[in-house]
Amino acid sequence: MSALTGSGAFLFEGFHLDQQARVLFRRAAAGSFVPVAVGSRALDVLGVLVGQAGDLVTRDQFMAAVWPATVVEDTNLNMQIAALRRVLDEGRADGSCIQTIPGRGYRFVSRVSREDRDARRRRLSIVVLPFANLSDDREQQYFADGITDDVTTDLSRLADMFVISRNTAFAYRDKPVDTKQIGRELAVRYVLEGSVLRSGNQVRVNAQLIDAETDAHLWAERFEREFGDVFALQTEITRRIAWALHLELLDTEAGRPTDHPDAREYILRGHAVYAKPPTRNNYGEAISLFERALALDPHSVGAQSLLAGVLLFRVLEFPADSSDRDIERAEELAAEAVAASPRSMLAHWAKANVLRLQRRCAEAALQYETVLALNRNWVGAIAALAWCKLLIGSTEEAIPLLQQAIRLSPRDPYISVWYYRIGFVHLLQARTDEAIPWLEKSAATHTGLATVHAGLASAYALKDEIERANHELVEARRLDGGDRYSSIARLRAAEDFGVPKTRALFESTYLPGLRKAGVPEE
Repeated sequence: MSALTGSGAFLFEGFHLDQQARVLFRRAAAGSFVPVAVGSRALDVLGVLVGQAGDLVTRDQFMAAVWPATVVEDTNLNMQIAALRRVLDEGRADGSCIQTIPGRGYRFVSRVSREDRDARRRRLSIVVLPFANLSDDREQQYFADGITDDVTTDLSRLADMFVISRNTAFAYRDKPVDTKQIGRELAVRYVLEGSVLRSGNQVRVNAQLIDAETDAHLWAERFEREFGDVFALQTEITRRIAWALHLELLDTEAGRPTDHPDAREYILRGHAVYAKPPTRNNYGEAISLFERALALDPHSVGAQSLLAGVLLFRVLEFPADSSDRDIERAEELAAEAVAASPRSMLAHWAKANVLRLQRRCAEAALQYETVLALNRNWVGAIAALAWCKLLIGSTEEAIPLLQQAIRLSPRDPYISVWYYRIGFVHLLQARTDEAIPWLEKSAATHTGLATVHAGLASAYALKDEIERANHELVEARRLDGGDRYSSIARLRAAEDFGVPKTRALFESTYLPGLRKAGVPEE
């Protein structure tokens, strides 16, 4: 039996071990807890240690709890203890919190307390599961998804509410709903689920709020509106949740196209396409749909902002002769959106992306922070801000932000990018042993990212594992398909290394590693 089969949670020295969710959290600078990358066996070992804090735990006890009915070498336990020490002892001045008792075992010397169950119950965290489409027309799924997205956004504006990202929530689509299991997996207290039926101009929405800890229904209700009143319907759902949780609903200014339901239709369709895996065709289709929305409502902040975003991401991932025109158009659209709706998250998000693409990361960071002031749970803005922080020299802020993004969306399609960035920040700071597990985790999650393999090539070379470094460099060049990794000079020209402080980190770690891996100077 695993050592972490209990339902308890432990607090110690700025860490929180959640046994149900099987996650170790570290307290960030802002006071919130963010997840830490720790292997499952290391978590099992930690569970045994904190469960018997202050007492000697012998090797036999570890083996019985962590590796039952399995023959393993003693070095396995040593490896897990070493992995835990790298995480738990970072910045600790009083020696390791895991004390070695020579010839006998280990003792956890930090003070440990169990989490207050009442405090756990007061935690305001929720996931909005994809609303089911009950319409005969399966093509109406985009509309149900639009309702889900907007309710998620509205809930994010509630004071003190922690809302799981829609990208992770949508991983549960078309799967049997076990609210207790979802609550454990995502470490949330509440689950909102529902369905949407659209017939002509009539919309019917069923919604129910469930306590994931007890599986009790806090409320369930049916809402009926005409399509033109769909925003009032979303607001009503959010107000009912706020009332049920005794929260104050914040006033919002979303800049939604309420006077043009036809434009709203194309925005929802475009957003559904935009959420698909990035391909040239998908971007083209989304751009066409947002353009049609703007043709119907030229002042739609939503259409302006989303169109700007798609144009920019097409430039980033599929550059073409039209790239300069796309950037210019996106800049104009973002400026119009911000001017028309200064409190629109979408508008500031679009402007931030423009600035980031123009390598004006300090200004982009301010825009992403504006987005987060309006919606602190916007995971895309959090992850983008982390990279901007690195490039403007605030390196110490990057990893906590990326860990926050992972906590908000642990099943996000872009999570491999976040793993990579955490590993890369460790690499830049010469923490190669910490960088490699994150980079390997990224490669295992998504095998098609050239930058990940380039990072691994540098990291392995710095550890003098030249054969592995050469293999990763070959893979990076294959996936890149261009000449980015043909020389150090070409890489410098192709990538933004940020301010002098950050550039110095590239020059002292990443580039020397690539040289050792086989990348020539010119």
